[in-house]
Amino acid sequence: MTDPHVDPTNPPLGVVVVGTGFGARVHVPALRAAGFTVLALVGRDAARTERRAHRLSIPRASTSLDEALAIPGVCAVTVASPPATHAPVVLAALAAQKHVICEKPFALDVAEASQMLAAAKQAGVVHRVGFEFRWAPDRAAVALAIAANAIGEPRFASLVSYIDLVADPEKKIFPAWWWDASRAGGWLAASGSHSIDQIRVWLGDIDSVSADLMTLSERGEGAGDRVADDSFAMLFRTRSGASGVLQQTGSAWGPMAGMTRIAGTKGSLWTQGDSIWQADASGSRELEIPGDLALPPIDEAAPDSTHRFRHLELRPYTRLCESFRDAILAGGNPLGDPPKNGVAPATFEDGLATVKVIEAARLSRERRQWVAVDQTDLAESSGG
Repeated sequence: MTDPHVDPTNPPLGVVVVGTGFGARVHVPALRAAGFTVLALVGRDAARTERRAHRLSIPRASTSLDEALAIPGVCAVTVASPPATHAPVVLAALAAQKHVICEKPFALDVAEASQMLAAAKQAGVVHRVGFEFRWAPDRAAVALAIAANAIGEPRFASLVSYIDLVADPEKKIFPAWWWDASRAGGWLAASGSHSIDQIRVWLGDIDSVSADLMTLSERGEGAGDRVADDSFAMLFRTRSGASGVLQQTGSAWGPMAGMTRIAGTKGSLWTQGDSIWQADASGSRELEIPGDLALPPIDEAAPDSTHRFRHLELRPYTRLCESFRDAILAGGNPLGDPPKNGVAPATFEDGLATVKVIEAARLSRERRQWVAVDQTDLAESSGG
């Protein structure tokens, strides 16, 4: 099969996509928009992988990662398989000296995440984590405003959201692993990981947390800890001296609602829809989002174009893939050139940092106490 997205006069970089769900729906079109050639789709189910590869005009479908890595022209791998497979897939790709984007949840635990980071550093390749919402214009603009001292020193933050995505237990919209905490399932890992990364970009590393995880929907009744969380509440303190709350539920019936607000020593920032507002001694005003933060358009006629979240996911993911491409073309510098538009891509260091916070939150829920995010403190708190 010939990929119609390839320009034979200017052959782009070859990539293998691992994962037939989010990988097929978002990775494939984002990579193509950034100038990559998708040479193979890898999945566990041979028939499903073949169907989706054919629908997306991907020349090869395979259940063997080794076979895909051996295809001539492959220089990169993106990983969108279930979290329990991330470490073995990423380590195999790194051993083959391929550049890697790995989805979140990045790893099952801190030990896996640390191993993946060490292997990436040893391989000397470009490594990225799928925190595409760093390129969301409102989030990026808030980060720039904080960095420009628009509110002085940030001291207090609230990030709260109510969503109905998993409120109905009869809707089977996620695979079985998603509801298994032992396989990195649940709302904290799926949605909270993005918000933890958001906090780290805005306010710096998180120092300690006090968290509770729960299941609001009826699917959790009688199952106890066997069913992963669909809601969580987490108090956090950052090393920079800020405190805040990160509170989310994916199981709240009714319209989506939430609040994002940060108070500093000289003013406040908050979001209203896609707009950003600032208040200080001179009053309140809407901030202009820089034009160079605008996201690219998407092909509304493409497969999966009607998916509920495609418009939110694909456009920033294209920016992530463009950053990935630029770093590879710059000679494979793991960190790449200075970030465009002030948006720095997430690396495996960020993946590890996020897993540490998630692990600390789970331990806090178990111990019913504040837990330091630093790995040494985690080991001491758990008796290690």
